[in-house]
Amino acid sequence: MSGPTHGTLHHVELWVPNLHRAFASLGWLLETLGYAVHQNWDGGRSWRLGATYLVVEQSPDLTAERHDRCRPGLNHLAFHVEDSTMVEKLAADAAEHGWRLMFPEQHPYAGGRQHYAAYLENDDGFEVELVAIEPPR
Repeated sequence: MSGPTHGTLHHVELWVPNLHRAFASLGWLLETLGYAVHQNWDGGRSWRLGATYLVVEQSPDLTAERHDRCRPGLNHLAFHVEDSTMVEKLAADAAEHGWRLMFPEQHPYAGGRQHYAAYLENDDGFEVELVAIEPPR
């Protein structure tokens, strides 16, 4: 594991309304991207890649049943993906894990012609962006 670099994220914590759905969607994605389960407890789980980890927790203090990415706070998480082929594979497999493709009429250039990415939203309203490190030639 590489050590942290000054200014990089230490961790991100997402409060979710349903752990089972979060493990099925976010857990699948994180593990497919190379994250490994880091911690488990009754109310959540974390996954680590390098020096950064992501926490999914169902807190008893939660005040809503669905994430609204258009309200103040987290809009989405964006992940580097090795290339456009892997972006397409993840986008195709995502539906089996609680995700839907956003902006299908603009896919894979919803972020612009120089930005090859898939935008996905899960059943709880969380959005992820999967960005190709190597765009197609």
